[in-house]
Amino acid sequence: MSEPIREQRRSIDEEGSRVTLPPTLFLNRQLLFNRELSWLEFNQRVLDEALDPSQPLLERLKFLSIFSTNLDEFFMIRVSGLKQQIDEGVTELSVDGLTPLAQLKKISERLRPMVADQIKCLKEQLLLALAEAGIIITAFRALSDKERRSLSSYFMENVFPVLTPQAVDPGHPFPYMSNLSLNLGVMLEPEETEDAAGPVIGAPRFVRVKVPPIVPRLVPIGDSGNEFTLLEELIAANIGVLFPGMRVGELHAFRVTRDADIEIREDEANDLLRTVELELRKRRFGTAVRLEVSSQMPGEMVRYLATSLHLTADDVYTVDGPLNLPDLMQLYKLDRPELKDRPFVASVPAALRTDESIFDVVKRQDILLHHPYNSFGSVVDFIKTAATDPQVLAIKMTLYRTGSDSPIVPALIEASERGKQVAVLVELKARFDEENNIEWARRLERAGVHVVYGLLGLKTHCKLALVVRREGSALRRYIHLGTGNYNPTTAKIYTDLGLFTANEQIGNDATELFNYLTGFSRQTEYRRLLVAPVNLRNRLVQLIEREVDHYTAGRPARIIAKLNSLTDTKLVRTLYEASQAGVPIELIVRGVCSLRPGVPGLSATISVTSIVGRFLEHSRILYFLNGGEEDIYIGSSDWMFRNLDRRVELMVPIEDQKLKRHLKDEVLDLCLRDNVKARRLMVDGTYERMPHSEPGAETEAQTQFMNAYSST
Repeated sequence: MSEPIREQRRSIDEEGSRVTLPPTLFLNRQLLFNRELSWLEFNQRVLDEALDPSQPLLERLKFLSIFSTNLDEFFMIRVSGLKQQIDEGVTELSVDGLTPLAQLKKISERLRPMVADQIKCLKEQLLLALAEAGIIITAFRALSDKERRSLSSYFMENVFPVLTPQAVDPGHPFPYMSNLSLNLGVMLEPEETEDAAGPVIGAPRFVRVKVPPIVPRLVPIGDSGNEFTLLEELIAANIGVLFPGMRVGELHAFRVTRDADIEIREDEANDLLRTVELELRKRRFGTAVRLEVSSQMPGEMVRYLATSLHLTADDVYTVDGPLNLPDLMQLYKLDRPELKDRPFVASVPAALRTDESIFDVVKRQDILLHHPYNSFGSVVDFIKTAATDPQVLAIKMTLYRTGSDSPIVPALIEASERGKQVAVLVELKARFDEENNIEWARRLERAGVHVVYGLLGLKTHCKLALVVRREGSALRRYIHLGTGNYNPTTAKIYTDLGLFTANEQIGNDATELFNYLTGFSRQTEYRRLLVAPVNLRNRLVQLIEREVDHYTAGRPARIIAKLNSLTDTKLVRTLYEASQAGVPIELIVRGVCSLRPGVPGLSATISVTSIVGRFLEHSRILYFLNGGEEDIYIGSSDWMFRNLDRRVELMVPIEDQKLKRHLKDEVLDLCLRDNVKARRLMVDGTYERMPHSEPGAETEAQTQFMNAYSST
């Protein structure tokens, strides 16, 4: 426990009073956790899954890969942002009172042992256990002569033609190295020659060889399909053919991470799609923010690379093992089911297992989907049915991350070709999905779909589909609202919720929200929906304060919030004030959490739980006991400043009492009882596993959900 917290506890215990919250929570280290350091703790929980020996081997490898991919994005966005603040002379401190430079130092201190644990897990546990299971990665030098000759032939046919060595000398400047590419560095010297004065040796030159990403990183040995060697070792063994007449030193792997955050001045963009395209090209040339090097790389070469990339020693991460571990996920594709999680087949809700039209079913009752336990196919069928139904007049949708092979977009194109009015908001600024979204936007426009790219200065992150259908002499609206993207691929690995409803008030709200998105509506009030940046923030504060009023008056009060991230200081303040009043607050926050729970007099009634398991917890659920008249919302928004003030988000109330009970008693309560994959956030910022008293007392929410939904 940190010294400031000890002092704070001591003063509270002695005085028995509440903590007086300052006018701002900024700069008060006792009250808030640093966002970047909290994110590292989340990635530690991902790494913990890889370190868990009870996990199947290839699942452990998967979590090592996710850990690496997460870190790549962290450096590309968060670390690059801190570096930019330093370059621009920003003096504003973080919520825990740290300068950008101090945050970078703490990130480095926390991260280096984590990376060491990752590589140790790979080398000392996973590779050995995989070898025992018959899946072997063999060093090239350990192969037989016959195997080496065979692989050398493979090299000449499949690798050598695509290699492009880049030398550095006065005529060849230091080469550009693409973001996240794997490279080999080598020093070359001309072979010794003779002149009148004796032997002559030219000056050594640095050469970079990019490991080609179009060639599999794991090169098969023989025909078994279970034994491999690393591509970089094959290149190193045959490097001489690239440099005839030269003396070649040892090759050493390295990898560069670059700033990948793009900044779009929408107020100056006449054509947003074209502007995003141009910014994506610039992303390739972002400044370097991290250099990963092999532990065998000589110090002189490390310093040369760092200097050439304008990096410091603090930006260099030495790795005692293979770089770019996500490449090893090639092994996950092997047909070894005994080394993976047991297969899971998603179910279809009973109400939809009928010959009736989905519109007839939804007209009678609201339907809640819980992905991936319920199949996302029901959502795809909803759009496909709307596209072909002659009574459907219009379809309107928001698309944030759809994936590269989404069946949703072709269905919308078909609807347009059938003469229906189709309007789609495609969010071009969805980070790392910009290229997919640009392609989908162009295809939709070519098909006659009315495509818009969102509101000036805002990302459209809400997940909403509206279908207008003629039924007799009237028009009826059918709505799908979700917590996750319209992406069938991620719907199999993310936990999300979706609601089908024909509620008239929600339909009116959805219509007006689309008018806000596609036109110049200045809608400021909605009947049922909570919409950011219009009314969501204020309404959340009101809902929390209402629980305070109930508790103070002696009525039942309780708050449960399931989120991905909690960093908004205004909402943290409101939660602290509710806790000071005595309201029980249970938070299920998968990732970053700035709130410090369990501080007497400040947050004693608040607990924070994080679940990291087979599926990525992505659903957002809000529960308010409300004096016994429970309110439950689901939606797209986390409790972050960007979500509440800089994005279009929505939360929808669950009206059906049966669905309310399901969300409260079966979803939220089960998450809160998880003592296998759940970790509890402690007052000092660390996370501890949840205790269970005896064998057989384990509760794992995701497993129980799989069992429950597969039996219905």
